Order: sequence, then structure tokens, then C-alpha cells
Amino acid sequence: MSYRPKPIDTSKVTLSEEILELTEHLAEHTHDIWAQQRMDQGWTYGEKRDDDKKLHPCLIPYEELPENEKNYDRNTSLETLKAILALGYRFVK
Repeated sequence: MSYRPKPIDTSKVTLSEEILELTEHLAEHTHDIWAQQRMDQGWTYGEKRDDDKKLHPCLIPYEELPENEKNYDRNTSLETLKAILALGYRFVK
């Protein structure tokens, strides 16, 4: 395999408190989009993940997710916000 991920370098990007607050809203949105896509594909809640039966324990509201799952969504949101700034875009409110 020759694929080598090349994420945007966000190491020098700092986010304001206002933008950091946005991270949690985007993390919840990310989870809801993922959950809706799964449900549209026929997945339902199950205590243990079962790909054959399309059961997943994370098909629950964001606020009920374990912290490690929330952190996955938070990191995705945080890095997206940082990438936007690293690419030269700015947030205007």
C-alpha cells in the first residue's frame, strides 16, 4: 500500500475561546450525521456492535455517549476548525 496520509499542518493554529466553544456543537452535529447515515442504512441500537445484524452501541444521543466516543467527535471537529484557519479562511460572526 502506498497511501500516506497528509493532513493539513494545524500545529501552529490557536483557536479563540469563542471558536473552541463551537467545537462541542460541531461534535454533536458530527455524531448526529453519522448516526443518521447509519440508521438510513438499516442500523439500530445494540449493546454490542454486530456488523452482520447492523447493531451499534453508539446509536444513542450524543450526551449519552462515553467520553472516548465524544472525544473522537470533538477531535474531528477541532481539527476541522483548525484546518479551515490553516488554509487561510477566517470566521466572521
